[in-house]
Amino acid sequence: MTAIAVTSEAVETNELVARHLSGDTRAFGQIVGRYHGRLLNFTHRMIGDRERAEDLVQEAFIRVSRHLHRFDPSKKFSTWVYTIASNLAKNELRSHRRSPLVFYQSARAPGDEDHTPLQYEDARSRPDDMFAGRCLKELVESTLARLSPQYRQVLILREFEGRSYEEIADIVGCNLGAVKSRLHRARASFAALITPYLD
Repeated sequence: MTAIAVTSEAVETNELVARHLSGDTRAFGQIVGRYHGRLLNFTHRMIGDRERAEDLVQEAFIRVSRHLHRFDPSKKFSTWVYTIASNLAKNELRSHRRSPLVFYQSARAPGDEDHTPLQYEDARSRPDDMFAGRCLKELVESTLARLSPQYRQVLILREFEGRSYEEIADIVGCNLGAVKSRLHRARASFAALITPYLD
């Protein structure tokens, strides 16, 4: 997503927030439509349970609705809503200690600083490619499930959501240096765990 697209989205979202606060009953539905899918994917990857992720996203939007009047329009709405969803997911992991997280990707090359969200290859390929892809997904899923929730969280935000270091720092509530350090350790841990199983 380009900087222009991000800025445009932020402006449009802030307009929807203002319309909702001024009584437009349709505006909140548009906000939900804009962020529901992304938050569901993020939450599902954090906790590994699609149905429970749906519940948590609903709860996130309930909280957004209740506290929208407190939102500071000089900040990014996406960061705010991801922070709410992230906190709910962390609470869920703490209370249930379960995390068969789906992380559909092999490790990035060391030093790869690209924060573009991961793209998946077209699955409509040869059967042997599809089988190999499924095996890799299962391997990555089981490997990532062995990481701590804090490592899992930063990997998802960076590798799947394409969030900047600054946004991740806001979402997880730590400074930029800590985010970079945590992400470095997360990538190293993940790579160390998965490398023995890769050709």
